[in-house]
Amino acid sequence: MKPLWSGTVSFGLVSIPVRLGSTVSSHKIPFRQMHKADHGPVRYRKKCELDDTVLNPDEIGRAYETADGTLVEITDDELAAMPLPTAKTIEISGFLDMADVPIAQYNSPYVLQPGPGGDKPYVLMRQALARSGKAAVGKVALHNKEHLVLIYAYEDVLIAHTLHWPDEMKSPAEAAPTGKVELADNEIKAAIALIDALGEADLDAYEDRYTTAVADLVRAKVDGAEITPAGTPAPAAGKVVDLMQALEASLAQAKENRGEDATVHDIAPAKKTAKKAPAKKTAASHASTSDTHSRTRSTPKAGGEGKKSTAKKAAKRAPAKKAVARKRSA
Repeated sequence: MKPLWSGTVSFGLVSIPVRLGSTVSSHKIPFRQMHKADHGPVRYRKKCELDDTVLNPDEIGRAYETADGTLVEITDDELAAMPLPTAKTIEISGFLDMADVPIAQYNSPYVLQPGPGGDKPYVLMRQALARSGKAAVGKVALHNKEHLVLIYAYEDVLIAHTLHWPDEMKSPAEAAPTGKVELADNEIKAAIALIDALGEADLDAYEDRYTTAVADLVRAKVDGAEITPAGTPAPAAGKVVDLMQALEASLAQAKENRGEDATVHDIAPAKKTAKKAPAKKTAASHASTSDTHSRTRSTPKAGGEGKKSTAKKAAKRAPAKKAVARKRSA
């Protein structure tokens, strides 16, 4: 493993020499830019804006640009000499439950590998974190920036996961739906039943089909094979008018795909029974109320006035529910 950072994890009076490396690799297919006219490769060359000279990497330095355009040079030696302990040390300052960290705050994961003589304190910290169920919090200077870092036990290693600073996080509130959205209880139950029917996801079973398709395209072009364009998927036909119908159809499809052994919550037909009962026992004005309104009004009544009368009506309707259930299962 090629280390991206080497230093020490300070755990109280215990020091652990570590090397920090990447936990992921990319299987993205790289492309080169080319000149369409003659297929010549395109290269970027860095030039000085003052004398138009093409520069080599060792001739290029680092600078901060002020508001008036002045460039203030900052050298590598000056950065290395800064009084910043996190440049070489991750000092653990506290611990917390990982569940307390918002998922959106996670940045990049790295694996910590023990350095020379660091095996025992490394294993000590790993087992202590695993047994306590906690994660350690510290800071590290990496990629020209100081990061908040979360260290936790994962299998036989320690993972260092950089976090976004709290003041870098944007509120997601502006993305929330606007206006009042009303859902009937049976719609929520139907969605939960669909979740159960679709089952647990196995991340190892997912494949990057885009990369595979690009690789096939490149291979065909190299071999001089004829390229057959794939058909464009047809757009969805109109918007869903009845959410409940869509949920029930999705649930039926999921059950069919998974077979009869799928464990799901059946959708209670209570709302269909509720439409029939008021027509017989309530005022005529209530009989004309739409199905949508009857659904949205039934939920608040459970905790407000008229609770007893609602309970009595529910008790009287119980046989009707059983009758409907028998008809649906027939």
